[in-house]
Amino acid sequence: MNMYLFVYDLMQFCGHSWIFTNMMIRFMTFGKDSLADTFYSIGLVMRLCQLLSVLEILHILVGIDKSRLLPRFLQITERIIVLFVVINSQEEVQGKYVVCVLFFLWNLLDVIRYTYNMLARMGIYYLPLTWLNFSLCILLYPLSVLAKGFAICVSLPYFESFGTYSIKLPFPFAFSIYFPYVLKMYLPVLFIGMCFIIQNLFYERKAHLGTGNIKNKRS
Repeated sequence: MNMYLFVYDLMQFCGHSWIFTNMMIRFMTFGKDSLADTFYSIGLVMRLCQLLSVLEILHILVGIDKSRLLPRFLQITERIIVLFVVINSQEEVQGKYVVCVLFFLWNLLDVIRYTYNMLARMGIYYLPLTWLNFSLCILLYPLSVLAKGFAICVSLPYFESFGTYSIKLPFPFAFSIYFPYVLKMYLPVLFIGMCFIIQNLFYERKAHLGTGNIKNKRS
């Protein structure tokens, strides 16, 4: 199982490293012009990586990963909803700068996280990397949530215009689902979940960077 988890982390590391490197090279080459077509250049690999991340929920359920289920479940579902439901379904949103910002934050966090995980599978704990993994996420995760919320707000006019995912059942049901309302109701859920996840991130940081743990890893 440890070898399987290492291979999984390696695959995710390669995927997110490719995305992050691609974004940096494109930005340095084309400047701001590269931001508008970020989704078109890396969207496929990004979707594959996020679909693969669903396995992490299964890892926790079967007990091979000792992480907490609910925080990880919330983080993964947030990304799936924003990426596949909001961004992927609205071509007009895909060219917005917020998509580039969101992908940058996601991949920066994931490159660090999967690097740490791979080394941890081999029993290697590099203190600066450990600190970075459990500290940077506390700063960047709220920013990614703000970017998710902004992406949802930007997408609302397009969902209203095109009626995407809105359902109106025929008589005798006389029942309809107006999807922009669903997204608006999801926004407070997104920020409530953020508070819970940040609390868990502080818990993980304390567990891995406590004085006793640091001494043990150094020894």
